[in-house]
Parts: sequence; C-alpha cells; structure tokens
Amino acid sequence: MTDERTWTRRNVLRTSGAIAGVGAMAGCLDSLGSSGDEIEYTVSMPPVGEVGFPGVPETWATGNGTWADMGIALGQEPPGALWLTSRFHTQYYDEIPDVSVSKEGMVDLYEDGVDVEKFYDIDADLHVMDPNFMTNRYDSIDESDVEDIEQIGPIFGNTIFSRDYAWHDDYEYLTLYEAFGKLAEVFQEEERYEAFSALHDEFQSRVDEIVPPEDDRPEVAILWPMGEGEFLPYTIDEGTSFKQWRDLGVRDALAEANVSDFHDSRGRIDYENVLEIDPEIILFRGNEQLTADEFQEQVVAEMEDHNVASELKAVKNGDVYRGGPLHQGPIINLIMTERAARQVYDVDDELFDRQKVSDIVTGDF
Repeated sequence: MTDERTWTRRNVLRTSGAIAGVGAMAGCLDSLGSSGDEIEYTVSMPPVGEVGFPGVPETWATGNGTWADMGIALGQEPPGALWLTSRFHTQYYDEIPDVSVSKEGMVDLYEDGVDVEKFYDIDADLHVMDPNFMTNRYDSIDESDVEDIEQIGPIFGNTIFSRDYAWHDDYEYLTLYEAFGKLAEVFQEEERYEAFSALHDEFQSRVDEIVPPEDDRPEVAILWPMGEGEFLPYTIDEGTSFKQWRDLGVRDALAEANVSDFHDSRGRIDYENVLEIDPEIILFRGNEQLTADEFQEQVVAEMEDHNVASELKAVKNGDVYRGGPLHQGPIINLIMTERAARQVYDVDDELFDRQKVSDIVTGDF
C-alpha cells in the first residue's frame, strides 16, 4: 500500500467514539447503533465488521446494480440512489413475470464527483456500498465523509464486481451468493435467499450440462469501446462481473495473449491489436442500452464496413455480441448467463424457470 486508504474493522473501532458517543458504532457489536437506537441484530461484512441494526431498513442507497439487483430479488423496494443509475439495467426485469422496476426518482450519487450533501437529502436507513471504494475511487470523499454518512445510516458493502483493485487485497472478497446471503440477513429475508440459492443450484447444474469439453470451448475477448476504434480490454477475473463467462468455461483470448487488464495499465488497444489476437467471439461491454437488433445495426454494421475490423474472424462469422453489464445480482446473472450460453454455445432452451424467480421476488414461494 502506498497512499491508498483501506477501511477495515480497525478503522471502524477507531472512529466509533465520534459516531455513537459510547465507544461503539453501527459496525461494532454493541447495544447502540450509529444514531443511538437500540440494536436488534447484527450482520458481519468485510471490511466493515459487525454492523448493528435497530430494525429492518426501509429505505436504502447502494453503489451499483449488483447490490440493487440483490435487493429486488429479496422483495425490497428499489434503492433511492446509486453511483450511476444508468448502469442499473432495469429492462432485464421485463423477462420476469410480475416484476417491474422503475428508476423514476432514483438519484445519481456521482455527477462530476460525489457531494456528501446528497446522502443527507436521501436520508437512507442503509448504505450498501464499500467505504474503500468510496475513498479510493472518488477524490471528493475521505474517511471523515464516510463517518458522516455512517451517522445517517450504516454502511454495509464490499466491492465484489471486480478483483482488480489493489486496495481490496487487505480484506476478503465475497462471491455473489455469499454477499447475497449477507444482504438477506440485513433485510431479514433469509427464506427468500434460501429459495433463490436452491434455484441457482438447479440452474448451475443445467449450465454444467451444456458446457463442452475444454478443447471445444471458444476464445472470447471482452472489450469496452472508447470511440475512434479504441477499446479497454477486460480479462476475465474472479469478480461477479464475469460470473457468466467463468460458469460457461470460455477461454480468455486476451489473457492467453498476455494482454493486461485495463485496471493494470489503463492502456487501450485498437483494431490492429485485436486482429493480432483474432478471437473467435468478441463481446462488447457498455452497450446494454441497445437491443440485440440495435447492436447489430449500429455496432456490428460499423465493424463490417471498417477496413481492419471487417477482417476479424468474429465479424466474418457473425460472432460479435453485447458482453453484459458490469454489475449483476442474482436475477440479472440468471438472465445474462442464459443469454451468454446462446451466444457462445447456440443454446436455445430456457435454463431457468422465470415464474419461479417471480414467485420468490413476490413472496409466493
């Protein structure tokens, strides 16, 4: 670690006197929460430790769509705010009967920086976000700001979508379902979580059945278009952002070609670099606002007319697709994995029961 700050249980204990006035804060095992309320239950989450709750949170804000989707799966109202609401792709819920999520009134916490005053305006009972992400990613937030936010409502979160942040090396990552289970404890919805976990186990068994032997799996390259024929390369890591590609066992063309993830170098690659690798399948992130048809008409058609891109194997064979969102919780992951299976393995069957998902979300299980 250099000048990077990491929020750990030690930080929580150190700052507790200023937060609760009794030598403990919402992140510690004690009789009082951050606002002085009686603690009814606690839930543990790295890096913030044991977080105390005076009751089930009714309003909440979150950092991204990973956690937002978990809340929807647990039958909660949508969060009142996210860092960027545009990256919470609620159109996916259209596939699930009787489940609809509106972003109307949802606040963007990030707008050319983060204004802590927004947290006071929102006045959420719970902030599902990683304090280390807050202080390391945004210059406008420091540890004192995190402490101020804790006075409004507990902070409870872990940056699970990517494993490329150096400041996260000091504490545990969680899998999607480990994190999901912890949020279920916060909302006291353990039965819903168990039902979802059982459905996911069934789903994973079906996914395993369609994955071919390793030698028959395709090479894929995941890219984020930056304009002017340049891209951010994404190597497949252990974060939840790549869960569908790991579960489908695809080969990582960029990693096999020793291309560093953009988090390591912030470097970009162009069509000439991609052509040197010439992956069988190209997956573009940052295009989830487009339908499949719009993606073909706008993105793929442009590649077909490009003098270099048109030479790519994936373009010639019609294997350029949307690559999925950065953030996915349990519902969106089911949808994205099934979509990815169609893209890379030509699977036509539905891999999960959408009515079962609906029944869990609506409480009919």
